[in-house]
Amino acid sequence: METVALIDYGSGNLRSPAKALERAAAGCHASFQVLVTSDADAVRKADRVVLPAVGAFADCKRGLSEVPGMQLMAEGGREYGVTEGLGWIKGEVVKLEPADPTLKIPHMGWNELDIRREHPVLAGLRERAHAYFVHSYRFAVERPEDVIASADYGGPFAAVVGRDNLVGTQFHPEKSQETGLALVANFLTWRV
Repeated sequence: METVALIDYGSGNLRSPAKALERAAAGCHASFQVLVTSDADAVRKADRVVLPAVGAFADCKRGLSEVPGMQLMAEGGREYGVTEGLGWIKGEVVKLEPADPTLKIPHMGWNELDIRREHPVLAGLRERAHAYFVHSYRFAVERPEDVIASADYGGPFAAVVGRDNLVGTQFHPEKSQETGLALVANFLTWRV
């Protein structure tokens, strides 16, 4: 049985992402133990690691020196001041500023994914799949080839980024119903 470590960095409720991982594993008939942990040794030993999308860039980075999700893969961010990221994917996290001033921030709701390139975690997603977003900042990715899918909210933004064995989503897979569960199942069965 493989282990998926869901990192608990003390910044939010992890029940929803843990349940999504369990449902996706059952749906793809994969044998995974979901371990919610803040123990660095357990994370190192895990077969897969998930950084849930709860909390803010600066709070989580400063509080634990662990990464809360896609945005911390960036070189830096500007949420709650300038914060250094991990630099795994070139780019910066900046305020979401839609061209249409009537659009509200934070962006909360369903958006269509525009798949830019093939990737195993998006395999089998239906064309124009929708995902659920809640965010006020976006990852301004420097290299277009690192954007796997985008969405639009008064202008395009990176919805899924990835390189090598790393993938991050701006949306909440655990709240994105069929699309999210398919992505999580693909992640669990993905072989690099």
